Amino acid sequence: MKSRLFAVVLAGLLAGLIAAQEKANPNKPSRVSPSSGAPEKPQNPTSSPRNALPDGARAFRDLEYVSGGHERQKLDLYLPKEGSQLPLLVWVHGGAWRAGSKDPCPAVSFVRDGYAVASINYRLSQHAIFPAQLEDCKAAIRWLRANAGKYGIDSDRIGVWGSSAGGHLVAMLGTAGDVKEFEKGEHLQFSSRVQAVCDWFGPSDFTQMNKAGSSMDHDAANSPESHLIGGPIQENKEKTARANPITFVSRDDPPCLIMHGDKDPLVPMNQSELLNEALKKAGVETNFHVVPGAGHGFGGPDLIRMVRQFFAKHLKNGAASGN
Repeated sequence: MKSRLFAVVLAGLLAGLIAAQEKANPNKPSRVSPSSGAPEKPQNPTSSPRNALPDGARAFRDLEYVSGGHERQKLDLYLPKEGSQLPLLVWVHGGAWRAGSKDPCPAVSFVRDGYAVASINYRLSQHAIFPAQLEDCKAAIRWLRANAGKYGIDSDRIGVWGSSAGGHLVAMLGTAGDVKEFEKGEHLQFSSRVQAVCDWFGPSDFTQMNKAGSSMDHDAANSPESHLIGGPIQENKEKTARANPITFVSRDDPPCLIMHGDKDPLVPMNQSELLNEALKKAGVETNFHVVPGAGHGFGGPDLIRMVRQFFAKHLKNGAASGN
């Protein structure tokens, strides 16, 4: 009970910390209602404080990326007022894999830069153990590719960004993009590979977390990582390895921007160091940025500028690697 309460409180704290990064560019508060999914009938985003959108932006809420699936298998999609062949940025929320929501979406301000932005929910560890969470993220990417023409999205330019548990999942999307065993459900004729990954303080090797002075016992049977895989991580090495992004690192992985606070008490910074080194060793383009003094959550215009520049390079200015 204590661990579950902790996860809920943590998720709320992270949402506040990450949402603070957008205050440098405030907009009029807006609200959108559930959408039918038809692009010609977007919901009016002018009545809620949750996701501030540029004037004229279009919002589609609660789109099912698995037909008739779990209530968590839905996404929100935000589009500029006009445009076609838009690069797509997908936000994946954190919350210890057992809390959190697609709303609020810190990436929504990228709509004003000419991106389509999606924010996804996925099944939590109390609903299903790993790899359900990754399977859902991949299913969402495939659904977005399958519907790219409908929403004016360029399916060859898709980037992902997430924090904490979301950072873990976007790292998995990057390194396990070619792992067929994680492809389940609909639209299997479409790829779930992505072209750029921004990982904010996500775990990369669960078995190494306790070795770096974390304030949480990640090896415990009730830890978020153990709940995720369905048993104590040190007693289930094979299952744990299957959930580690570094397991699947290969030379053809997409470029990655990794950011981590050097005072993070929950996900130790060694997790980003390990992933960065594995990517470098494989010959993958990677940029690891340490945020001095930051704990489990950070923001500010300078860091968001780095994120914008990274995605602009790989989804706008640079050539995408294809799907």
